[in-house]
This record gives sequence, C-alpha cells and structure tokens, in this order.
Amino acid sequence: MTFKVIKTEKDYQKALKRMELIFDAKKGSKEGEELELLSLLTDIYEKEKYPIDLPDPIEAIKFRMEQLGYKQKDLAEAMGLKSRVSEILNRKRKLTLDMIRKLHEVLGIPTEVLIKEY
Repeated sequence: MTFKVIKTEKDYQKALKRMELIFDAKKGSKEGEELELLSLLTDIYEKEKYPIDLPDPIEAIKFRMEQLGYKQKDLAEAMGLKSRVSEILNRKRKLTLDMIRKLHEVLGIPTEVLIKEY
C-alpha cells in the first residue's frame, strides 16, 4: 500500500478506480484503511480542482423556503412585513444584519451564504 498526493487528473482517476474496487472493505482492515486514506486524498484534490462557490443568498432563501413549504407570509412573521420579504426576494432591498440573523435562525441557512454579495 503506497500512497502519494494526488496532483494530476490521471492520479485522481486511478485513485477513484481503486476506491471503487475496495468500496466494500471492512473498517479497520488493510483495504478499509486504504479506502479511508484514498477518500481523504481525493477530497483534497477535488476541493482544489473543483471548488464549489457558495450559492446566491436570495436563491438559497428561495430554495430553503421551498424545502420547508414556506410562503412569504411565513418569513414575514420573522422579518416584519410581507412587503419587505417581497422586496428582498425580488432583489429590491438588501439584507440587513438583523435580517441575516433571523434568516439563519428561522431557515437554518449558514450566515456565510447570507452575507455573500448579490
């Protein structure tokens, strides 16, 4: 079992193929340890090569509202006025710090998503 840092797409593909072969390895076994290490190495490579940007704050709010079955009136209870919620969702009003805190609390959206420029 020899390992090296994944630096190229070829190394990455090779690691993925090996992981597929040993996918059902028992935890704590030699192959289980290999699978765990390869998972960490591929994760590092993917984060460097294929970074995922944070979502747009307004789209994140809309998505989470849809997931929870919320309507604008549901958010209005947390943010004050239904018209204010409408302005935010239509990008006519920026989120304030208080709104970000409330949205984080009510919808569970990470604050780093909500503070992102849009």
